Amino acid sequence: MKTPIGGVDAVFTFTEADGGLHGTAASKGDVAEMRDLVAAEQPDGSVVLTWTQSVTKPMRLNLDFEVTVAGDSFSGFSKAGKLPKSVVTGTRA
Repeated sequence: MKTPIGGVDAVFTFTEADGGLHGTAASKGDVAEMRDLVAAEQPDGSVVLTWTQSVTKPMRLNLDFEVTVAGDSFSGFSKAGKLPKSVVTGTRA
């Protein structure tokens, strides 16, 4: 993630269980549970994922995410309140 205070590396983990989609994001010893995780398949075969999560590092923030998954990569943004959007990109490990 490219944030106003610098880059943040995170490991996003997505799982399907109990009839739903679940996820976590881990960075610098902090693991945040994804809430309200929704997947919307697009006509081109990509999937748009949206979720919210709270983090405590590098500061306490409530974040809203929207990323588009295509193949083994995703890109999109996160947003914390009135702060500017942060670019989010990643590849499947």
